[in-house]
Amino acid sequence: MTQNRTIHRDTVRPEWVDYNGHLRDAFYMLIFSLSTDAFMDRIGLDDAGRTSRGRSLFTLEAHINYLHEIKEGTAVRVEASVLAFDAKRVHLYMEMFADEGTDPVAASEQMLLHVDTTNGAKSAAFDADVAGRIEAMFLDAPKAPKEARYAGRVIGLPSGPRASAAASASGGTKPA
Repeated sequence: MTQNRTIHRDTVRPEWVDYNGHLRDAFYMLIFSLSTDAFMDRIGLDDAGRTSRGRSLFTLEAHINYLHEIKEGTAVRVEASVLAFDAKRVHLYMEMFADEGTDPVAASEQMLLHVDTTNGAKSAAFDADVAGRIEAMFLDAPKAPKEARYAGRVIGLPSGPRASAAASASGGTKPA
């Protein structure tokens, strides 16, 4: 990823560190959430834009891959790419890097929905200028799948359903 994809920088604060001396899992999400705010700023949905348009983005789904531990005082940066979009949604992919490193310490993908907030919250098509900025980020995104190497993952055990695991744990016998 390139410098123009950097959307957020932060430093791991003492109150974000857990009993193991590592960034607590919830604070990875906080950093990615702040990065989503920066993405919104970049596409024209900053505070002034959200207020004047009566529009915002809501997160429908978020996945995080924790790849390497990071400790208190570590400077982090988040780089973002738009993997896909339609009239109302954006599939955003982000990687977090420690200091000026080139290997990600975490990755997140999020599905964001554009909403009209003037009368409750109803999905709405992006305004043309916002859609244009999203499209520009999409066109700037790396096309090689390895660049979004942690996107599209599913949580699951490779061994199959719980019954198989129970059978293995009990010495290979099947439950009655």
